[in-house]
This record gives sequence, C-alpha cells and structure tokens, in this order.
Amino acid sequence: MINIDKFIIGFDSGLRTLLAPAQTVRSVPGKGLPEAELTDGEKRLSCALMRVNHVGEVCAQALYQGQWITARNRTVQQALMQAAREETEHLAWTERRIAELGGRKSLLNPFWYGGSFAIGVVAGLLGDKWNLGFLAETEHQVEAHLAGHLQQLPSKDEKSRAIVEQMKSDEVTHATMALSYGGAELPLPIKFAMKIGSKIMTQTAYWV
Repeated sequence: MINIDKFIIGFDSGLRTLLAPAQTVRSVPGKGLPEAELTDGEKRLSCALMRVNHVGEVCAQALYQGQWITARNRTVQQALMQAAREETEHLAWTERRIAELGGRKSLLNPFWYGGSFAIGVVAGLLGDKWNLGFLAETEHQVEAHLAGHLQQLPSKDEKSRAIVEQMKSDEVTHATMALSYGGAELPLPIKFAMKIGSKIMTQTAYWV
C-alpha cells in the first residue's frame, strides 16, 4: 500500500521545485571564471541550451519523487533521495546561469513536472529492479544529451560549460548507482520510446 504521507511530501517537493529558488550545497561549477563577452547570438544559444538543461532537472526531480514514492526497498528509497538532492543542485546551477545570461525558464515547467512525476510513479510500481533500470537508462540518455550540449555551447562560455561538465559527471555516478543496486536492462522498445519523449521535450523547451 502506498503511504499517503509520501504523496504529501512529493506534492510539497513539486511546489518547491516549481515556485521556490533551488538551493545548492556545492559551489556552482565555474563560479570563479570570468564572464565571457558573448555575441547576442551566442548568448541566446547558451540561454536556450541551459533552459533545456533546467527542464531536464525539473523532470529529474519529478521522476525521483515518483520513483521514491513507489519504491519497495528502503535502501533503494534512500539512494533515490540522495540522487534527488544532487539533482536539486543541478536545478540551482542551471537556474542561476539562465538568470546570468538574461534568459527565462521554460513556461511549461508545471507540465514537464506533472508528466515526469506520473512516469516515475509507474516505474516504481513495476518493481525495484525496473525502477532502478529506468533510472539508469534515463541517466545514460541525459549523459549523452549533455555531451551534445558541450559540443554546441560557445567555446567562450566557460561558465556554462563548467556547469554542464559537472552535471554530466554526476549523471554517470547516478547511473552506476542504480545498476549497482540491481537495476535491470530495459527492453529496446522502451529505450527508444524514452529517446523519442526526450527529443520532444528538449526541442520544445529550447523555444518555450
């Protein structure tokens, strides 16, 4: 039986994710680097990419909350919450970088959160091994996505690049953690569907 208290905690987390400034314990990567003189086009590109990354972290918060609520094993629950705390830091880093670049967050963040939370709940209901397998595959795809952003970001924008580099490193750690706790390899059709969903999200968040 699902604990209603967990849903209350999840609802509170959603409100904080969407409405309150995210907090970080670790120092923001690249904090000490000078701000580069970017052209208007380069600044728009960096801002759009960081908005996409911020949406990814909004989705990560929702996924982890949904997965935590329905996870059976207490150790798995604790691992999910630890990963969620690190993703909160990513949320803070990208949010601050967007502000520094003079941009805005996605207008569809409530939609992204709600959809991802539902997916997380379903993943958890399938059982811990599939829950963790879904987490691992998500992080693998995010890692590849961030690697692509490192190729697209202006070379002069070292502050954004430092943030993305650290995020990429953390996602690898999360994927490894999920597999070490017994995450199962997902079927190829599921992986493909996840890639399609991710592509739709990233292309929409780039503009909206």
